[in-house]
Amino acid sequence: MKRIIVSRNRYFDSVFLMQVAQRMSAQPGIRDASALLATQANKKVLTELGYGDAGRDAQFAAAGSNDLVIALDGEEAAIGAIAVDPDSWLLHSGVAQSEQAHEPRSIREAVAARPDASIALISVPGQHAAREARSAVEQGLNVFVFSSNVALADELSLKNMARDKGLIVMGPDCGTAYIAGAGLGFANAVRRGPIGIVGSSGTGMQEFSSLVHRAGSGISHGIGVGSRDLSDDIGGVSTFTALDALEADAQTRVIAVIAKPPGKDTQAKLVERCARSGKAVVLCLLGADSPQARQESLRAATLIDDAVDLALEAAGLPAVANRDGAEVLRHKAAVAVAGMRPEQRHVRGLFAGGSLCYQTQAIFRDAGLTINSNAPIAGMKMLADPRKSVATTFVDMGAEIFVMGRPHPMIDATLRSRRLRDEAADPTVALVILDFVLGANASRDPVGDMLPAIRDAMQAAQHRGHRLDFVASVCGTDGDGQGLAAEMRALTDAGVRVFASNAQAAAFAREVALLLAARNAER
Repeated sequence: MKRIIVSRNRYFDSVFLMQVAQRMSAQPGIRDASALLATQANKKVLTELGYGDAGRDAQFAAAGSNDLVIALDGEEAAIGAIAVDPDSWLLHSGVAQSEQAHEPRSIREAVAARPDASIALISVPGQHAAREARSAVEQGLNVFVFSSNVALADELSLKNMARDKGLIVMGPDCGTAYIAGAGLGFANAVRRGPIGIVGSSGTGMQEFSSLVHRAGSGISHGIGVGSRDLSDDIGGVSTFTALDALEADAQTRVIAVIAKPPGKDTQAKLVERCARSGKAVVLCLLGADSPQARQESLRAATLIDDAVDLALEAAGLPAVANRDGAEVLRHKAAVAVAGMRPEQRHVRGLFAGGSLCYQTQAIFRDAGLTINSNAPIAGMKMLADPRKSVATTFVDMGAEIFVMGRPHPMIDATLRSRRLRDEAADPTVALVILDFVLGANASRDPVGDMLPAIRDAMQAAQHRGHRLDFVASVCGTDGDGQGLAAEMRALTDAGVRVFASNAQAAAFAREVALLLAARNAER
């Protein structure tokens, strides 16, 4: 049974709505739940998913972007229990919406109430985000724009306006930042330290900062800039502003730039700007060819692990120890492949972190392996249908096609669990790669959310005489509420091979793929 509930004039933050949907999905008898604002794009997605027909449902058809829609799929009794009092699910930190009426209703009111504020966090539908961000900049605030789907022209105009005022716009589509020890968006609990980050890659920043913390060092500030900032259309406006800010920051001794491949012209400008920095700079471009260093202050990396080592070294600290070398990984891979049937020849990756999907592709590409993906890097193949894997496939489950009107996979594992069960039904699959991201705003138990699907996948393979292997990494720290050690232990207890970083997990999977390819070539 599917049902739509419309609540008029109930506007909520998108992150909050993701959390509401996750709580609803966890109820017995509920197969799926979405809580979202009734924008035209969201209504179209819901209609395509069979949740409502705007042509026949007058209330759904009349709903607008300031109205809330709850979409439920499940047993009639379970849906009825939610529908009878939907307001009870819209409680935030134990405070009813009616009790929040005295909170500021605009940026101007918020600034008046908190004149000491320096940053505004914008998390509203994309068509409204630019207007709110512009208001914040006009009020003298730096801006963190979590929202996506902001027009390119609006992004460029906002960033230029902020730069001219000595401010910065982080985003749009900015998932992570660390400002003076405070995490914004999806952020891990990391200590303060001498290493600053500029990042157009959210999970890349999380992975880097977590590994730095686990190595005993810390982060001065981590400035997210949004996924499009280093495109040639935007030209790195916020990236260059962030570099200036970290250069001027007394606590920052080393700067790391963590990014997906920039536009060609912007990359050249970025390399030149980093090379003339007065501080040591580590430039890590995930999935791109390594840029040539122009002088001693610029250190180049294409993997996050290598960027962490270079940053620690530049800060006068020892590199990360206890990583498995190539020979050890090859031996472990050989043991795994020995237990696989001849028809098992493909690797599948289901990633919550888009940056980690990019990095894993780069590790496979550099070994001469070809990958299919919905988010392919240079040299890889685009999936014809993102919902259907072919051969060896890596899927970014946080891509727009999967999260339009739904919680991100770092919050809700429903779609990734379903996809995993589909992958396990394919008898050609030998190994599955997974990533788990801890921290603020992520699921309270990312591993626990996926364990039922992992166990089902292993059992399905076992029933047809196969052994399906799993390899995983957990991005997080000992300070994260989910518990890094507990999450890693739960995976290990379930029979999953767990590595300390995504790069290490990907390197093991690469060795498995190479051995499978060699075995198939001999037949």
